[in-house]
Amino acid sequence: MPIRNRAQQWFHGINITFFILISIVTVIPLIYVVSVSLTSDSDIAHYGYSLIPKHITGMAYTYLVQTPKQLINAYVITMIVTVLGTVLSLVLTTTVAYVMTRKDYRYHRITTFYVFFTMIFNGGLVPTYMVVTKILHLQDTIFALFLPYGVSAWFAMLMRGFLMSLPFEIIESAKIDGASEMRIFGGIIVPLSKPALATVGLFYALGYWNDWWLAMLYISDANLIPLQYMLQSIMSNLEHLTSHMQAGLNINLDQIPGESARMAIAVLAIGPMMFVFPFFQKYIVKGLTLGAVKG
Repeated sequence: MPIRNRAQQWFHGINITFFILISIVTVIPLIYVVSVSLTSDSDIAHYGYSLIPKHITGMAYTYLVQTPKQLINAYVITMIVTVLGTVLSLVLTTTVAYVMTRKDYRYHRITTFYVFFTMIFNGGLVPTYMVVTKILHLQDTIFALFLPYGVSAWFAMLMRGFLMSLPFEIIESAKIDGASEMRIFGGIIVPLSKPALATVGLFYALGYWNDWWLAMLYISDANLIPLQYMLQSIMSNLEHLTSHMQAGLNINLDQIPGESARMAIAVLAIGPMMFVFPFFQKYIVKGLTLGAVKG
């Protein structure tokens, strides 16, 4: 066997072994989280964390679903916010990025600088809160959960980098053929931008799904509480009860899971997104690398 082919086989084998090890290291913490969520706190105290529970119990999940209506409502609110917010953010981000890449637009450089400037400086929490509550009157509405995150300057610049990799001659040819600006954008630019749209859309969806900050600021209506804020409140209550127990107060915590409930909260929070991620995986690398050379 030639030395070159043998070296390539060795290199290929080392690569496969390396990525298998990386995959195992990545998956093991997730298995630990699921395992601990199915373990009682007494077993955790006696045996510590283990990949296989000594005694499987669903006490943590039973505690979390004591109010199933509230949990289901939180899931529904989070799904609605994630879908509406992702769609709105993709539309706004793509249109802003498209404007910044149009060389025949007189103010495309100024627009690019304006978007970039917001990545360095922002208005701050107090002015943002006043705009949302006093001017837009979005407090205790579902719009308060996604409109403040409508456009991310970072994702707009990322989308701009991808769009700049598309030949400008495509737009010029379409204009010569009599296509309108909306036709060019919706019929040519958007279909060619599927990898970038899938990548940015996934990041937006993860952001909306994991957010609890906006709910804490603007939502007091129990019917509009999203999943992450509900789970965060449950965790805070568990920590409060634990601190009272440590203070010597007479509180019976036998039926209230502690560490296992925290892990169950993590499982409930990340579960749905774990099934969504594989469908976008093939677009992520392509969407991030295409357009990385052109600025």
